[in-house]
Amino acid sequence: MISEEQFQKELELIIQNGIREDIGPGDYSSLACIPSNAIGKVRLLVKDNGIIAGVQFAKMIFHNVDPTLQVETFINDGAAVKYGDVVFHVSGSSQSILKAERLVLNSMQRMSAIGTKTNNYVKLLEGTKTKILDTRKTTPGFRACEKWAVKIGGGENHRFALYDMIMLKDNHNDFAGGITNAIAKTKDFLKFNNLDLKIIVEARNLDEIKEILKSEGVFRILIDNFNFEDTKTAVKLIGDKCLTESSGNINEKTIREYAECGVNYISSGALTHSIYNMDLSLKAI
Repeated sequence: MISEEQFQKELELIIQNGIREDIGPGDYSSLACIPSNAIGKVRLLVKDNGIIAGVQFAKMIFHNVDPTLQVETFINDGAAVKYGDVVFHVSGSSQSILKAERLVLNSMQRMSAIGTKTNNYVKLLEGTKTKILDTRKTTPGFRACEKWAVKIGGGENHRFALYDMIMLKDNHNDFAGGITNAIAKTKDFLKFNNLDLKIIVEARNLDEIKEILKSEGVFRILIDNFNFEDTKTAVKLIGDKCLTESSGNINEKTIREYAECGVNYISSGALTHSIYNMDLSLKAI
């Protein structure tokens, strides 16, 4: 994964771009009818059930828009919430609150939905050794927040992008002339460029599992779109030679059985690309 410093920079870029996109040259609605010295107060109201996520990110947005805004927090990231709960109050310049409102709500609604779905998957895996991972199937320009929400929900992050981990998928292996060639070329590339990156290799069948195991230096094998029996066989073949990860159309109905096959990780794009936003509102007090 990327460093904490890099991650913070990604968050700052999301805020800067969100403000640019939403406010542009000015919030003319507020400028037209609200005095510049007007002071107001709002509450973040929950109108759904689930796991709240994005509280700390909302504070970053408010501070970026106006450092004088005051946020009083009642419920923190990762807590279970229900309809009617109040997460925080914000007080200060009315114009500033309105400038931040939509970016805060859009971010928190999506992050909370991801945190909620992730938490549901985590609960389904209780009692197994398997951990849930996200993927790169994220909203363009909002990845850092979505991956943060996965962690808030109790999951773990896969690689952040194409530069912080090597992942040799089917197309890489085919274009490189096969799995063995792809792994060898990758190891040479890392050595030549003095890069210390973990290598994950995707397998489409048991024969490819066996071929991957002939090469040294593989951190994890991605067991992709295997059925339950073949997954169990793959896990036995791999043993303790490297870590294992199952992926491919795994959902709430099948995730437990894949975990019981003995894999270390299950990755799911559905954590970030198939969710329904939590209903949240900012209401004047």
